[in-house]
Amino acid sequence: MPKYLAAIPLCCFAVAVAGPLARAENPPASSPVPQGAHDILHQLDDAFVSLFEKVAPSVVIIEADKKPTGNDQDQSFDYYFHSPEGGENSHPPVPEPSVRSEGSGFIVRPDGYIYTNFHVIEDSDHIQVKLRDRRRFTARLVGADERTDIAVLKIEASNLPTVTLLDSDAIRVGQVCFAIGIPYNLDYSFCRGIVSAKGRGNLTSTSTKPMYEDYIQTDAFINPGNSGGPLFDVDGRVMGMNTLINGVGRGLAFAIPANMLNTVGSELIATGKVSHPWLGIEVSTLDEDAPIAGRFRGIESGVCVDTIEANAPAYKSDLRPYDVVTKVDGVSVLTAHDLQHEILRKKVGQSVDLSVWRAGKSFDIAIVTDELPADLTKFADNHTKAKTIYYEMYGLDLAPPQSGSQGQPATNKPAGGVTVNTVLSDTPASRAGVQSGDIITAVDEKPVADAVSCLQLLGSSGSHPHTILSLLRHGQKSRAILETGTGNKP
Repeated sequence: MPKYLAAIPLCCFAVAVAGPLARAENPPASSPVPQGAHDILHQLDDAFVSLFEKVAPSVVIIEADKKPTGNDQDQSFDYYFHSPEGGENSHPPVPEPSVRSEGSGFIVRPDGYIYTNFHVIEDSDHIQVKLRDRRRFTARLVGADERTDIAVLKIEASNLPTVTLLDSDAIRVGQVCFAIGIPYNLDYSFCRGIVSAKGRGNLTSTSTKPMYEDYIQTDAFINPGNSGGPLFDVDGRVMGMNTLINGVGRGLAFAIPANMLNTVGSELIATGKVSHPWLGIEVSTLDEDAPIAGRFRGIESGVCVDTIEANAPAYKSDLRPYDVVTKVDGVSVLTAHDLQHEILRKKVGQSVDLSVWRAGKSFDIAIVTDELPADLTKFADNHTKAKTIYYEMYGLDLAPPQSGSQGQPATNKPAGGVTVNTVLSDTPASRAGVQSGDIITAVDEKPVADAVSCLQLLGSSGSHPHTILSLLRHGQKSRAILETGTGNKP
């Protein structure tokens, strides 16, 4: 489909008409608009005007200055990412150098507390807030949370007009919505659209830190400068905070939902910081087309545990990679987003019951949440290690063969295979006599290249009562027979 519609001259619609109709000199006049319809238009017109006048006094303009670094860009070109498509609008315009960020915000308490986006005020050393009545205030930063892109400002004023936040879980796709902001420095611009979708995520993959994403999608005409401004309903209640757009003029805008704003904003006002609950796992939506789909025969939906961070809360529990989480505290989770959404509702230190499916059996695992570390870099080595070796299947912790392992001398180690780091007690592997340091070279006579291929082969053998492992131990070939029909104990 072409990107732009071709302009069609009006003369293309002129048609030569023969016969009696062609001889009509005076075509009939257009029918007048019925009075009832005219009244409805007036009512709709008045409703839009009243809605703007109700919300606009609570919306503020934010000007955030920062010290020049020599390579700053005009931050009024808002925080939006490149379109995945090519073409004219695939990259944002390159602005002239500047040191001012301009965005929007809205007042949530009459004593001067304001919600906006973190990226609007990031790295700023001076923040000015301008109200609808043209008054200006110097604002101080109360607190900010980079992972949700929410910040709270405070100005010294009283009896200010405020917005009302609604329950964003009750928002329906198709609802009419509105926005007020300063696109391209055009103060208090008002636009209308509909809610296109809810629960959008994975939009900020270029972020250096993992983001908590649960966006409302809208086709309201949001542009750079709207960041931090309100998205609201026909009653003037705030649905969310406008935060992202996918290319200028595409009708793809995204807002942080009001419930997340309320939770994070209230904590920032109370303590100046936010503590996020953390299990320490990476998950993905169960996909029957995945390379190890055979591992999940018997389960149709859920969230697969891909990685467990070393020393994280989940690491200390019986949860294992390739477990499938189906519920959180009794609430069904079908996607990775569902799981994240439910965990974010919890408090730090709260016990969470996960309903887990493993090798045909279902059971519950309780995990006590911890606070998400401010700096995850200290987990980097363990994180890589967890991805590589902490696959617990049939009681095995696996790793690539290491030089000088007991399974094979360093001078004559196999090209493939996977090393057994640890054998869990009372599991098929321990009962079969597998030992730490053994090298698994084949599963049911099929060669093993690495941990991933070993897991694929073990998963595909899940329907058989026995699985034969070919092993190297102290340079000698051996084998072990896993009673796979019994499965792992939870």
